[in-house]
Amino acid sequence: MSDFKTPKDVIAFIKSENIEIVDMRFTDFLGTWQHFSVPVSAFDEGSFESGFGFDGSSIRGWQAINESDMLIRPIADTAFLDPFTVHKTLIIICNVFDPITGEDYSRDPRYIARKAEQYLISTGIGDKAYLGPEAEFFIFDDVRFDQTHNAGFYYLDSEEGKWNSGREEGPNLGYKPRLKEGYFPAQPTDKLHDLRSEMTMLLEGVGINVEAHHHEVATGGQCEIDMRFDTLVLMADNMLKYKYIIKNCAYQNGKTVTFMPKPLWGDNGSGMHVHLSFWKDGKNLFAGKGYGGMSDMAMYAIGGILKHAPALLAFTNPTTNSYKRLVPGYEAPVNLAYSRRNRSAAIRIPMVHSSEKSKRFEFRCPDPSANPYLAFSAILMAAVDGIVNKIHPGEPLDKDIYDLPPEELLLVPQTPGSLHESLGALQKDHEFLLKGDVFTEDVIEEWISYKLRKEVKEMDLRPHPWEFALYYDV
Repeated sequence: MSDFKTPKDVIAFIKSENIEIVDMRFTDFLGTWQHFSVPVSAFDEGSFESGFGFDGSSIRGWQAINESDMLIRPIADTAFLDPFTVHKTLIIICNVFDPITGEDYSRDPRYIARKAEQYLISTGIGDKAYLGPEAEFFIFDDVRFDQTHNAGFYYLDSEEGKWNSGREEGPNLGYKPRLKEGYFPAQPTDKLHDLRSEMTMLLEGVGINVEAHHHEVATGGQCEIDMRFDTLVLMADNMLKYKYIIKNCAYQNGKTVTFMPKPLWGDNGSGMHVHLSFWKDGKNLFAGKGYGGMSDMAMYAIGGILKHAPALLAFTNPTTNSYKRLVPGYEAPVNLAYSRRNRSAAIRIPMVHSSEKSKRFEFRCPDPSANPYLAFSAILMAAVDGIVNKIHPGEPLDKDIYDLPPEELLLVPQTPGSLHESLGALQKDHEFLLKGDVFTEDVIEEWISYKLRKEVKEMDLRPHPWEFALYYDV
């Protein structure tokens, strides 16, 4: 992987490697990569300044049809070779601009993330925020779903699925993980080791440092590949690369990947635990002598995240499906408390590493359906608010939450029970996001409006298959 610094470096690489196509990538409001491509004959050093125009009216959550023209400018140091295309293609991540004013577009998620990094610096608190997301996903062999006026269904299948223990497979060789027992037996029970290794090599090839890969808890193909932490914007860039590589690698191997938080009933869902630390002048500001080896600043950051968690979840858990994972009574982190080791708490302080440089805490609520630019920025803003206002998180929750008597359990606040509730919390509590003009009222209003209009209300209108089992004979 070449180390690009300037447009001149990119152009030299294009010539030396005989690149045929340059692919422009940008992220829509909800967090999905969009792209268009140009032949190298239409791309030169001036393209980094002049950019390329496109129609923004068809991008989810963006421009109205009467103001559809948008402009993107490629960022030289984001370029990498696409490992999947037939014609040699260089992918470049872009920032989005208004073509008339020349200003950054307020709803470009990457712009919001860039502002969040600058806001942290402007406060004087720190000069870097390091984030490390642990994104889980499912690898399936077959997926079918449909919704019509008189029918609705989904069907998922995996050669690993426990439900296939009795299937004729010519022959069925067994070794299928039981429900909640996929973490993490060796081969042949883990049938996805080689595919994850292939994904890992491709990720390394595009400049993403991978720390480990393994099968996850659920049967039927749940997996995790862990990336090394990085600064906020770069980590969000890497999260989009990660999804692209994993989905396409699976696709080329005749399989399909979903980052949907809860695709299977009765087994674990997919989370995206996010590790966070603030640094200044090369020093980890979260390392200290307090609880779990944390500093006062780290405690205040935890306090800010716990205080704003109901609103945060509108960005970190942004789908109706997200709340089928965040259900009380299971392993999901629904308790708005912190702990050194209790994985049912929303925030955990890992105790594996004793090094000062390794000190951080882990926000366990998020899931991989999130737009990483918006989710990471919102987490940073909540942490900064906690530090500025010295919001202490109270006492840790080190008890087994499942053994707490009902009267004690009532004292532990919990995450919202639905996307509708989280959006309502965001409507009431978003002043902390507006500091430094990181998020704007326009962004908050459009996010809430889009999610209510396109997702919450649409789900509310449709009968659910289980309703027929419950109510057809009433």
